[in-house]
Amino acid sequence: MTLNTMGRRAAKATIASVLSAAMGLGLTACGNNHTVAFLYATTAKNNPGVISGYKIDFQAGHLVQLADSPVPSGGRNPVALVASPDHRFIYVVHRDDSTVVLFAIGTDGKLYAQHTYNVTGSFPLAASIDPSGKFLYVPFTYQKAPNGDQLYTPANPGPGGVTIFPITAADGSLGTPTTTNLGRSPVGVVATSANHFVYFISQDSANQTNLYGFSADPSTGALTPLPGVTINPGNVPSIGFPSGVTPSAIIEDPSSTHLYVTDQATNQLYSYLIAPNGVPSLLSNGTVPTDADPVGITIDITGKFLYVVNYTGGTIGGYTFGSNGAAILSTVAASTQAGTGPTCVTTVGSPTNSDPSHAIYLYASNALSNSITGQQMLPQDGSLRQIFESPFTAAALPTCLIAVPTIQ
Repeated sequence: MTLNTMGRRAAKATIASVLSAAMGLGLTACGNNHTVAFLYATTAKNNPGVISGYKIDFQAGHLVQLADSPVPSGGRNPVALVASPDHRFIYVVHRDDSTVVLFAIGTDGKLYAQHTYNVTGSFPLAASIDPSGKFLYVPFTYQKAPNGDQLYTPANPGPGGVTIFPITAADGSLGTPTTTNLGRSPVGVVATSANHFVYFISQDSANQTNLYGFSADPSTGALTPLPGVTINPGNVPSIGFPSGVTPSAIIEDPSSTHLYVTDQATNQLYSYLIAPNGVPSLLSNGTVPTDADPVGITIDITGKFLYVVNYTGGTIGGYTFGSNGAAILSTVAASTQAGTGPTCVTTVGSPTNSDPSHAIYLYASNALSNSITGQQMLPQDGSLRQIFESPFTAAALPTCLIAVPTIQ
């Protein structure tokens, strides 16, 4: 499953460009020294940006900062990050440099910068890797001319696109990229686990059909628009599927049969059914409210619960699923306090994602309080309980975060 969205589009584009109280049963912070995962949070206050790294404790979900943390992210304004399916590498997207930096993850969780790659457009904001681990998709805000010249700027906006990088499995390196044009202001992406579909959301104020679907060639990663999608050339609105007013985050469910999209303008969460040909259709009861300004979304590793972080509301909203897959507001976790300006949310299981028999932990990055909120999720009903000593300190202006399980 891909954690995608940057949350408040780089914590409001870097503010305008820029889990239970000790397991809910006791007060033991770190009763077991075993690390189940590492957590990495990108932050954008410094130039270059930095990445805060933590160990996630098996027993209680407590975060212990790595010895060398934070480390330079390798570029300006890191806004998104994604891990390889084998948990050996992370890729960090930098908005202001239009670059992706590859890091190898050491056995102790330390990050080792490997290489920097240029995105084929300007101002990327999100990333997703297909489940096979063969392709990295990085949507960007503005297209460039064939010679690399800047065609569009915030003062003279235009259409965006997606850079498609092939991935070398052995070392995580990225090959020669290709580009597919998208509509204006793309902000999110998810590559599905089945049938090779890739979906994007954009924030083109000219229409409310900013959900774009493509089929992906499993050999090359090349994208072909699904029926009903028209990507127009030049500075002309493109046509996708109904998306709400300002879609801000997107995710698929583990079965790849449903999509979920947040709308930060209307404070709504939309549920879609994916047809066999990839076309998403909004479920008849597929609209449910969120708190103010939803910007980040995740589904827990059991696939039973969905969580949204709300930037202005400062909360984590919990949802269950109806029999048709539509999200339903939780009766026990409808609103849990996060920090100020939460941007991203992620979950991890203990002792492993495949066997979360001990616990499931949830973490949210808080851009305006420079912290990470930790919660324990109860698998019986999805309710959340604050982790001992949460919130945890992060470097200034956290933009996103991801939990990467240790290699078993």
